[in-house]
Amino acid sequence: MSLKTRILALLAALIVVAGSASLLAYRELSAGIIERWGKHVAEIQVRYDSARLLQSLEREIGLARQMAKSSALVQWARTPDSPGLEAAAIRQMESFRTNFRDNSYFVALKNNGHYYYNNAANEFAGNQFRYVLDPEKPEDAWFYRLIDEGRDFHLNVNPDTELGVTKLWIDVLMRDQNSNIVGMVGTGLNLDDFLQDIVDIGQEGITTLFVDYNGAIQLYRDRNYIDFATIIKPEGQKNTVDLLFDNPQDKRQILGMLQMLKQRDGETGAVESGFVTVDGREHLAGVAFLPAIGWFEITLLDLNTLLPVSYLWPLLAVFIISLLITLALFHHVIQSRILRPVISLESAVHRVREGRFDLPYLPKPDNEIGRLVDHFEKMAGTVQDTTRELEAKVASRTEELHRLARVDALTGLKNRRGLDELMAEEIQRAHREQKGFGLIWLDVDHFKAINDNFGHQTGDDILCRVALWLKASVRPYDHPGRWGGDEFVVVLSPCEAEDLEQIAHRIRTDVERESSQTGTPVTVSVGGYYSLPGDSIETLLRKADQALYTAKREGRNRVVIQKPDAAEADTV
Repeated sequence: MSLKTRILALLAALIVVAGSASLLAYRELSAGIIERWGKHVAEIQVRYDSARLLQSLEREIGLARQMAKSSALVQWARTPDSPGLEAAAIRQMESFRTNFRDNSYFVALKNNGHYYYNNAANEFAGNQFRYVLDPEKPEDAWFYRLIDEGRDFHLNVNPDTELGVTKLWIDVLMRDQNSNIVGMVGTGLNLDDFLQDIVDIGQEGITTLFVDYNGAIQLYRDRNYIDFATIIKPEGQKNTVDLLFDNPQDKRQILGMLQMLKQRDGETGAVESGFVTVDGREHLAGVAFLPAIGWFEITLLDLNTLLPVSYLWPLLAVFIISLLITLALFHHVIQSRILRPVISLESAVHRVREGRFDLPYLPKPDNEIGRLVDHFEKMAGTVQDTTRELEAKVASRTEELHRLARVDALTGLKNRRGLDELMAEEIQRAHREQKGFGLIWLDVDHFKAINDNFGHQTGDDILCRVALWLKASVRPYDHPGRWGGDEFVVVLSPCEAEDLEQIAHRIRTDVERESSQTGTPVTVSVGGYYSLPGDSIETLLRKADQALYTAKREGRNRVVIQKPDAAEADTV
């Protein structure tokens, strides 16, 4: 055998060995990349899908809880036969209806089993009472089961045969001041629309579903798998998540992940993942627990669809061709076209996993690795945009809470905190512009007697009406508010001294006239003070309070204006 033949044979042997080793290394490397990438994507997708679901439900749940605490509804639920209480309660229901996303609500009373409902079309206006719940009917068993269990909040996917609708129902128990259950309120979200918006979003290779605490399927793109009316079904008859898997080992694995998350429900953002087989294809399953609603979110990623292994085959061909050309270029080619981009990509994935989106420069060779890097950068950009949107929504909700903290819950006027901030601003403006402003302080005469004789509900109703008359009596740019109890304050700006006196008299007159037409006539005592630049907030409040005290001392139902330069109040 000639030397040339031996060299060629040796070279061929080296190429075969190197090619075989390279093939094995390639398969392990690509599988590892896909697995690590898939787990990161699964975690991101699970959190993203969970955030979208909670974003859709949190506001509805909060409104339902607020509705369950309505004093008008609770009082009526305790005495459901009172027509007056029923009328007030229905008005309260309708006020909530327009705020719910689905513009619908339901109210079920424990005492008589009456079920009230109205929808977005206001189809049942004036006839909200729909039917009577029967504990003997299977379709009504959910109501009595939830009351027996005493669960304050529950999500339930269920068809209502009486109403002919299938919805994701939000159920909240209604309790009186002694914590006794008196009924249930809530709203429903159209199941088909909800599935289309949250679950069946058309992402190829990604399957999302939600199961309850016991694994029963609640939301899934195939309605045949949804376990309707879960709460009334015995264990063993429910459509649980293990029905999606044929392999017993996969069933045990997915149920095991649910159990592990139950044990870690206090750990924020916990995600369990593992490989399972669905319809003969390997999927990466990511599972997270949502303690706010007591459900699990499960995302199934078909990695062969999201990132087919075939995307990396040309890379192997390029590498083998490079070996045939010269073994000397082996290290250079591997280092520049594979290892460096993969290491950079892994570093970038690590940054994104830690919530950092300031990605370093990522080399993008002209091959599948480069396209993978490009896809990752776009994915990271999408995740960053989503994070910013969520942060913006959190900031918006924080701003709304900031506003609500300055509004009186009963009357809708500014509360004492809001008035304090407003008066501080007006004092600064008066000092800056050297212009005065007016302050009116009034309270309802003999309000304690009204509460004692007619009850606090009547008292609250009078306060709300006084607030409406007060807003109607002042100018559009004035600022009325409730100071506390039966006391109201109005900040008049801009304002002259004669404007202050004129508006004060108009408020007193309007309240007396309007209340006389309601069957419960009331009067108010009004004190006023015209603040000049340099007055402190303590001086402003003291002078107005002195004027109010003088009005009450001199017989009530009158106006007293305290002038800055007068030792005594002027009575009008």
